[in-house]
Amino acid sequence: MKKIINKATILTVIFIAIGLVSSAQISKKKKAQKDTEAWKYEIECVGIGKPGTKVVKVWSYSKKANVAENQSKKNAVHGMVFQGYSGGGQGCTNQKALITDPSVGEQKKEFFDNFFDINGGKYMKFVSHSSDATPEIIKVSMKGYKYKVGVIVTVNTNALRKDLEAAGVVKGLSSGF
Repeated sequence: MKKIINKATILTVIFIAIGLVSSAQISKKKKAQKDTEAWKYEIECVGIGKPGTKVVKVWSYSKKANVAENQSKKNAVHGMVFQGYSGGGQGCTNQKALITDPSVGEQKKEFFDNFFDINGGKYMKFVSHSSDATPEIIKVSMKGYKYKVGVIVTVNTNALRKDLEAAGVVKGLSSGF
């Protein structure tokens, strides 16, 4: 009888520990989501990638440097969809936002909430970190933010555009002709 009680106690402790770890991870993701809800970032071209991709540096802001770094992929895709960037060095040319009408974000709010969801949103299919560049971390004194973190990211803009076209969010390039 004592062995059964001991085993039950051990199993209960294990389940509680797993629950606490899972809860902590969910809490971190929610904080990361909240930190970037306002889409506070800057995006700039840093070079030319493979055909159909853009290599950008995303400067994300957050109270914690690691949160800003983790959100850089999401901010890069958001920047390509809604913001674009101006040209610069390294052979970069101007990149218009894939969506030029700002009201589309509100009209398709449910789509974009799911698309940019912190728990495996579809945006992750179109982006990757540069493996050879370490993030730049700058301490800032802005209301609500402590860090500005620059991360180099590659965005597959061709696949992103095709996906948004298939979802009916943007018109196809050939639809205007």
